[in-house]
Amino acid sequence: MSKIKWRGGALVAPVPPVMVSCGDMERSNIITVAWTGIVNTVPPKTYISVRPSRHSYNIIKERGEFVINLTTAELIKAADYCGIYTGAKVDKFAKCGLTKEEASGVACPVIAEAPLSLECRVTDIVELGSHHMFLADIVAVDVDEALVDNSGKLHLERAGLAAFAHGEYFELGKKIGYFGFSAAKKKKNHTKKSGK
Repeated sequence: MSKIKWRGGALVAPVPPVMVSCGDMERSNIITVAWTGIVNTVPPKTYISVRPSRHSYNIIKERGEFVINLTTAELIKAADYCGIYTGAKVDKFAKCGLTKEEASGVACPVIAEAPLSLECRVTDIVELGSHHMFLADIVAVDVDEALVDNSGKLHLERAGLAAFAHGEYFELGKKIGYFGFSAAKKKKNHTKKSGK
């Protein structure tokens, strides 16, 4: 396979186009962020990278908290809108028909329509260049009960999550494996053959 060499660029894909809610129940905003992920398991830590020029930047910096709301295919139009327009001029919750729900660990509202929301408290701000990274502890997770089976197992495949890759949105599709499947041992067939 021959490859063309380009200079360094932000081309990791796909990434999650999450809707980040900030502020409080009375005065809140939503910013769509694709630069996010998990950075540690114990304690659970995440990050979002935001341009300092964005309206939400100072809200998050001053309050020290935010909520990462996972985006579904059904919510992708709202996510796109929240990434284009500034909350300084429009109430994005009202404009997109989204419902504010109280969080349990932070003052920011959770987006009720999101299937999973991570309540986050900022621990560090790292100035990287065009973006500043808000490193945060995940203090609570809000999960739609329809995604949890009777044994308590989470089934995110039921959520219809969306992905973002190089300026385009995609709905996640079929399952092609699971963590560790490449090393899993095949089950032996112990069925006895009838001897005639």
